[in-house]
Amino acid sequence: MSSLERDKAVPAATVWTWPGLGLWNLYFIVKLALFWAGYLNLQLLPNLVLAAVLLVPLPHRYLVWLRTLIAVPVGVALFYQDTWLPPFSRLLDQPGVLNFSSEYLLELAGRFIDWHLCGQLLVLTVVYFFVRQWLRLTTLTLAGFAWLGSASLLAMQAPAPQSVAPVPGVAAVSNAEPDSPTLEAYLQKFYTTEAARQVKFEPSTSAAQPFDLLLINICSMAWDDLEAVGLRDNPLLQQMDMVFDNFNSATSYSGPAAIRLLRASCGQQPHSKLYGMAAEQCLLMDDLRKLGFSSQVMLNHTGQFEGFIDEVRSQGSLPAPQVSTANLPRALVGFDGSPIWRDREVLDKWWLNRVGQQDARVALFYNTTTLHDGNRALTADGGTRSADYKPRAQALIDDLNTFLKQLEKSGRRVAVVIVPEHGAALHGDRMQIDGMREIPSPSITHVPVGIKLVGMGKPPANGPIHVSAPSSYLALSQIIARLYAAGPTAEGQEPDWQALLANLPQTPMVSENSGTVVLDYAGKPYVRIKEKGAWLPYPQRFK
Repeated sequence: MSSLERDKAVPAATVWTWPGLGLWNLYFIVKLALFWAGYLNLQLLPNLVLAAVLLVPLPHRYLVWLRTLIAVPVGVALFYQDTWLPPFSRLLDQPGVLNFSSEYLLELAGRFIDWHLCGQLLVLTVVYFFVRQWLRLTTLTLAGFAWLGSASLLAMQAPAPQSVAPVPGVAAVSNAEPDSPTLEAYLQKFYTTEAARQVKFEPSTSAAQPFDLLLINICSMAWDDLEAVGLRDNPLLQQMDMVFDNFNSATSYSGPAAIRLLRASCGQQPHSKLYGMAAEQCLLMDDLRKLGFSSQVMLNHTGQFEGFIDEVRSQGSLPAPQVSTANLPRALVGFDGSPIWRDREVLDKWWLNRVGQQDARVALFYNTTTLHDGNRALTADGGTRSADYKPRAQALIDDLNTFLKQLEKSGRRVAVVIVPEHGAALHGDRMQIDGMREIPSPSITHVPVGIKLVGMGKPPANGPIHVSAPSSYLALSQIIARLYAAGPTAEGQEPDWQALLANLPQTPMVSENSGTVVLDYAGKPYVRIKEKGAWLPYPQRFK
């Protein structure tokens, strides 16, 4: 038998034919399209491995079915991992999500649907089924992966940055994008620098008059939010004595933000250390107690969601609230169904109690959730409806304005520090939907901070003094310490603004949630989604 005859005798079933990807082409083409549009962080190697497994020829159709059965959940999980959404472990770490009201859950579900994007994907799907009749799309898919891989190799071979910022806060000069080791080294240098910084509260030897300190901690108010609803230039900020234009709240969640404020006397800690034992010299309220201030707490909400009040009390050295708000009427209903009281009524009740006390100095921590995402307004029939952000923000601004006027009429000396926890994320971007704050982006952590000195001297002649340097909580602690140490101001004269504001501590923009870090390097934001993961440029937000 000739060799040609022997070849013809081989059964056809033993000759393997490499299959195409079939319908999986649509899966990969959609992912590549979303990646190029900036909606995904496509991981090249896992997707190539999945494609390779799908391309391997199998001798029996039952094995093909089994492979498909396994590949479908793997593909779904990989698609989720390629998105900017937080890992499921993060969701499991937040059991409070289960306490969201059904109305809020429906509202959140609606935000995940981008109808414009859905329309584009529908068109892409129709085009796919139309052209698959003439083109071998597996070749197109693999060409897309090849292009992506070559781009990654070119990026790896690009020249390394020529210099690294030696001190956080000083812009780095470089001709190339920083790589992950460069950004990681910058972050660790930041932690080292911050760990050595501290504000010392010294007993005053001057004849300074006693004053009260009010820390008004506002949930969900960033510059970006105020600008979105046309309230950036509002009367509350216009009447401040000092306004921080570049203040970073360092996180996008309430508990960590409140803890950072209450530990303002030391430099910025990593998120992982927020829930450990704090050094005594870092606790702002303890520092004030040593100077004769009596610590007090008020909330316009129950503080029970995810144990907020217990958390900030234990981590920030706070007493329990002493003035009950239980008899006040509800102004709003929280996203978890709990009552939210009107800020003016809560503050009025606290102030009435305060003026009846004999304490020479009081330091109040006041937390408000009036602007929290998902809050609902009351209706005449006893039900609730969705509450827009702008009217709630306007009501809060009006309430705080009214309260400040009440303080001025009292003739007492009060330093009011208004410092939001984080923004409301009214604008979504390619990484997060509207209202989502898993990643502490600059638009969420860039918050308006103002200080008003009531009865402590004449306000600045030309409106608020603006602090433009990058700042955070350490600068607030420094101002409070200087206010305590300052001598008395003659009637009709301004405080010594130069002494109060000179050489305030500057803090570069580094923001964190659990497992997620965003930092500014040479004027550009970068994000690390997972611990020890790669650093990526933060994508530009939608306009």
